[in-house]
Amino acid sequence: MNRQAQIIKGLSDKELILNLYISQAIMLLIALFASRLLLGGWFTPFTLIEWTWSAVALGFYIAVAVVILEWLCIKVLPEKWFDDGGINERIFRNRSIFHIAVISFVVAVSEEILFRGVIQTSAGIIAASLLFALIHFRYLHQPFLFAFTIGLSFLLGYVYLLTGNLLTVISAHFFIDAILGCAIKYGWFVKNGKNR
Repeated sequence: MNRQAQIIKGLSDKELILNLYISQAIMLLIALFASRLLLGGWFTPFTLIEWTWSAVALGFYIAVAVVILEWLCIKVLPEKWFDDGGINERIFRNRSIFHIAVISFVVAVSEEILFRGVIQTSAGIIAASLLFALIHFRYLHQPFLFAFTIGLSFLLGYVYLLTGNLLTVISAHFFIDAILGCAIKYGWFVKNGKNR
C-alpha cells in the first residue's frame, strides 16, 4: 500500500470530503492568482464562459461517450487496473445525489478554470493536459488509470480548443464525474460482485 493510500485510509469519510473541498478551493485560488499573472486579470478565465444550452448539451454528449468507454473498459479489462485505493468509492458511495452533483460541480469548475481557462490559454494544450493528469497523482501507480486520465485531459483540451468555450468542458467534466459518482453509489459498473 502506498503512502497516500495509508494516509487516506486513516481519514474518516467526513475528513476525506473536507480535504476534497479544501484542495479544490486551493486550486481555484491558484487559478485566480495565475490568471492575474499570466492573463492580466483575476477573473479573465470566467470571461471564456459563454452561457449556451448547446455548450451544455455538447458537454453532456461528450460525457456520455467517455462514461460508455470507461464502462466497456471495466467490463473487458482486469479489475485491478481500476483500483484507485478505494478513494472514489469513499467519496461517492454514501453521498446523496445532490451532494454528488455539488462535488462534481465544484471539481469541474475549479479544475477547468485552472487547467483549460488559465494554463491551456497561456501555455497550450500539452502543458495543461499533462499538469491535469499529474494532479491526479493517485493514479500514478495504476498505468491504465493514469493513461485514461491523460487521454481524457487531452480530449477536454481539444474540445476547448475547438469550441473556445469553457462551459463545454466544465459541463463535460461535471457530467462525467456526476454519472460516475452515481455509478459508484448505485453499483452500475459492478464486476464480479464488486463495484469498481
